[in-house]
Amino acid sequence: MQVTTIGLDLAKNVFQVHAVDGHGEVVFNRALRRAQVLAFFEHLEPCLIGIEACGTSHHWARELIKLGHNVKLIPPAYVKPYVKRGKSDAIDAAAICEAVTRPTMRFVEVKTL
Repeated sequence: MQVTTIGLDLAKNVFQVHAVDGHGEVVFNRALRRAQVLAFFEHLEPCLIGIEACGTSHHWARELIKLGHNVKLIPPAYVKPYVKRGKSDAIDAAAICEAVTRPTMRFVEVKTL
């Protein structure tokens, strides 16, 4: 299965990754420690990655763009309607993954250094 879209929920130490294929089927939903993130994305084919806009999201977006991925930052208020139930990092990552594929979604531009 080819991963086409990823929702990445950032945190202090453990990041949650939710990936879907071209048919919208979940390929994997896993947690990564901060030190594992870049090595993990180096081994993936370039794909669309959605991240909630925050202070550190611009750094991670720049690093992932260097690896060839298409990164979109979404304001947190625009992700909230896609959260289906409860509050956890895995659910937030799934909501980000869904929100980034919407054609009318507004994005935040990645800041340069």
